[in-house]
Amino acid sequence: MKGEANLPLQYAKYMEQAQSWPADGKHIVAQFDENSIVVYQAYNREIADYAVAHQTFGGSFSFNRMSWIKPNFLWMMFRAGWAEKENQEVILAITLRRHFFEMILSRAIHSTFLPEVYGTEARWRQLGGQSDVRMQWDPDHDPYGQPVHRKAIQLGLRGRTLHEYATEGILSIEDITSFVQANAKHVRARKLDQLIVPRESVYRPVDASVIQRIFA
Repeated sequence: MKGEANLPLQYAKYMEQAQSWPADGKHIVAQFDENSIVVYQAYNREIADYAVAHQTFGGSFSFNRMSWIKPNFLWMMFRAGWAEKENQEVILAITLRRHFFEMILSRAIHSTFLPEVYGTEARWRQLGGQSDVRMQWDPDHDPYGQPVHRKAIQLGLRGRTLHEYATEGILSIEDITSFVQANAKHVRARKLDQLIVPRESVYRPVDASVIQRIFA
């Protein structure tokens, strides 16, 4: 864990948590504490095994392409098909330093042009070319993969920020695939009362200017 302690991943029943999550709007829903926040990624076994063994990314992992992180567990399950999609068979829970996550948000540029944020499309393209972080809001999904009204964030990292992610931002990397597979059985059986997921709540960035920009 690179010399710093962080809390182990905490879990709770889906049905109990779902009642506390916002029904609509843009929200970062994640597991976090004062010093850390958990994000998720899905990879093939080769990349994932290296990451867990070395507690960083390397080996066949490519630093020359954009890598997307998702703070929301169910968004990751939708994207990876509960660890059944090709090259997404291993689900990693990656605990980041919270101040590093805040830095990622401060660098993030929307993946689509918003005139109320950037003024002109030329300015948006200019900032996008200067930034190593892309931000995208997509419909969140329920355990069955159906979209809900609430929107979830995903963040694409490249270049310097991606290198910093691997070398400075990560506190720990945990393979949670067996947990995912065990709970996928409840989803397939349509027994959501038995479904357990990571405990998550609404995360608010520290910087007011970041809040104003990313939630626009």
